[in-house]
Amino acid sequence: MFFKQLPAHASSLSYFFGCAGHGLAVAVDVVAGDEDWFVEQAQAAQVRITHVIDTHVHADHYSGGRALAARVGAPYCLHESARSFVGFDFTPLVDGQLLALGNVTVQVIHTPGHTLDSICLLVTDARRGDEPWFAITGDTLFVGAVGRPDLAGREQEMAGLLFDSLSQKLLNLPHQLEIFPGHQAGSACGAGLSGKPSSTMGFEKRWNPFLSMDRDTFVRELTATATPSPAEMDRMVAANISA
Repeated sequence: MFFKQLPAHASSLSYFFGCAGHGLAVAVDVVAGDEDWFVEQAQAAQVRITHVIDTHVHADHYSGGRALAARVGAPYCLHESARSFVGFDFTPLVDGQLLALGNVTVQVIHTPGHTLDSICLLVTDARRGDEPWFAITGDTLFVGAVGRPDLAGREQEMAGLLFDSLSQKLLNLPHQLEIFPGHQAGSACGAGLSGKPSSTMGFEKRWNPFLSMDRDTFVRELTATATPSPAEMDRMVAANISA
């Protein structure tokens, strides 16, 4: 298995990984302008990009996902719930779906809260073992923080959904599981993010303050943390959902 993390615009983190033996790869959360990097990495590794995935419709940067997918002839993927507001066709992903990339398996986990269409990706490498190795957690779980619930309004409801996603779908994952978030410190998509670009589920359970709160406290504390909206948010969202 190969794995690369790319620090990108707006303190975003993009990912490129897959199975070298079978020559298959997936690109996750591509930022506009970085498409060449993914093409070059695929050529260097002699792999074919089979899926381009956004963990949600982004509000803090322009996505390069559709452009990269068109360029390499791969499907562009979002969670199926994005069909209700996205103005173009895409390949829908569903909760629990498995994507097979040779020895690498990617499981889709629907984790609404930051946005309704948010997903995480649970990755297993059969050559390393039967248990999942790492998760790409998008804007659901950061190192030391969680995603903000207020970008689309209804922050009380969305904070509750985020608590449910974390407690029911992520906190029961293995203690040793590595996590790779969608942002690091400096992002407007959460408050209190660490500058460290990865962690483990066990470390976050121990030290991430939001993961030890009950539901009422979580909602109260998360919605009380007011941070400025991303610059040009409306324009970026419009571009990322328009045909």
